[in-house]
Amino acid sequence: MKILVVCNAGMSTSLLVEKMKKAVKPEHGEVIIKAVAVDQFEESVKDYDVVLLGPQIRYKKRDFERITNELGIPMEVINPVDYGMIKGDRVLDLALKLFKEKKQ
Repeated sequence: MKILVVCNAGMSTSLLVEKMKKAVKPEHGEVIIKAVAVDQFEESVKDYDVVLLGPQIRYKKRDFERITNELGIPMEVINPVDYGMIKGDRVLDLALKLFKEKKQ
């Protein structure tokens, strides 16, 4: 599974991505997680299975949904508390849930 995390500039999200990577368990299989800035979304999205938006760019959700819906890629805004407290395990759980729902 490949997870794309999109944020304003990519700085605060890099810490979250590291915590998410540490939360990956063997039963999850191969999990690739990458953070990109908003302006890299369109060129990157087609290569991922799940998209998570940083809460600070939730205003982009509607625009991005046009693209993710067309590609069949689930997308959700990260819970602000999980994001702010850098709860990588909870954010990873969100991505895994979206991926599982997509496969059903």
